This record gives sequence, structure tokens and C-alpha cells, in this order.
Amino acid sequence: MGSFSIWHWLIVLLIVVMIFGTKKLRNIGGDLGSAVKEFKEGMKDNEGDPDAPAGQVTNNTTTTAREETIDVEATEKS
Repeated sequence: MGSFSIWHWLIVLLIVVMIFGTKKLRNIGGDLGSAVKEFKEGMKDNEGDPDAPAGQVTNNTTTTAREETIDVEATEKS
């Protein structure tokens, strides 16, 4: 009574497909797969820096900021 047979699972799968449709189920699966992939990449990126707090992705590239001044003369149209 506690476990379902293969026929019960096939009926449940058929009902789910009829309710949501195959296209929506495919989109949900793709979104779930990409979320798991991004999570794994984030965890792998964080393994390189042991001092970084959990959940924070660090950027190891250095950039130099340079100041640029742009003079713009504003004129009114008559």
C-alpha cells in the first residue's frame, strides 16, 4: 500500500503531461538544468578563494579607472 506500481506512475505522468503540455515541461526542465549548471559554476569559482564568504563570487581581474572629462556645450533651439 505504501509504494506505487509502474502503472500508477504512468497514469500520474500522463495526467501531468495533459495538464501542462510537453512544451511547458521541456521549458521547466531546461530552466532547472541551467540553474543547476550556474550553481555548480558559482561553487567552482568560489573554491579558488578560501577567504571569500559563502555565496559571494569574486572577480580576480584588476581594472584601472581613468578619469575622462567631456565638455559639452548646450545650446537652446529657438
